[in-house]
Amino acid sequence: MTNLKGKTLFITGASRGIGKAIGMRAARDGANIVIAAKTAEPHPKLPGTIFTAAEEMETAGGKALPCVVDIRFEDQVEAAVAKTVEAFGGIDILVNNASAIHLTDTVSTPMKRYDLMHQINTRGTFLCSQKCIPHLEKAVNPHILNLSPPLNMEAKWFAPHVAYTMAKFGMSMCVLGMAEELKSKGIAVNALWPRTTIATAAVRNLLGGEKMVQASRKPDILADAAHAILTKPSRECTGNFFVDDDVLRAEGVTDLSGYAVDPKAELMPDFFV
Repeated sequence: MTNLKGKTLFITGASRGIGKAIGMRAARDGANIVIAAKTAEPHPKLPGTIFTAAEEMETAGGKALPCVVDIRFEDQVEAAVAKTVEAFGGIDILVNNASAIHLTDTVSTPMKRYDLMHQINTRGTFLCSQKCIPHLEKAVNPHILNLSPPLNMEAKWFAPHVAYTMAKFGMSMCVLGMAEELKSKGIAVNALWPRTTIATAAVRNLLGGEKMVQASRKPDILADAAHAILTKPSRECTGNFFVDDDVLRAEGVTDLSGYAVDPKAELMPDFFV
């Protein structure tokens, strides 16, 4: 399969950033994209809503279904999945992209933030997978893709922000377990993670401001890597912890400079790789 034409993708957190970029790439193929995210009203600091993202995806050539979903709530996820199946007849691909981040040490992590990261990252990924699997089972080339890191069980990745690392690794453990669990059903479950920081609102507002953005790559690198994974035969490509530039090099892309925000800047490595 070389493209995603006619495929239905359920993408969490697709109103902006990486989730939106993955949706836009699929839209250019003529895919159906479900934008399952919370932002229905414009946010003062973050650009884009589920409705503006839907418009852009339709303009790019796809069909879009904006759904207001807070993936902490089972009933909201169930309703969005039902709406998806009603609108498009099924689900071919689930992208677990929605994530919460709070990079603090143990004493400085408010329990409210701890709970939010675990509810959205680990539990939200598990919940969305659980609700989509019965529909993925009926698809021709079904994939689940989690935006989560390789399981590098090294103390250095835990020490600075143990709560965040646990929540992200929870997503990766879903890959490890579900890939094996769903193998007989032909449902691929993989993880994708960036080699470098990615120029998103989270990086600008939470991590390092404009300087960090300039040392980052654009979300398009993850969108292109995700596209390469999601078009592979699901029975032959599962249980992998992919890193974006490795995926593209394997596809024959040798020059990655076009993905840099500033091709002259030294790239900032991401966590966990």
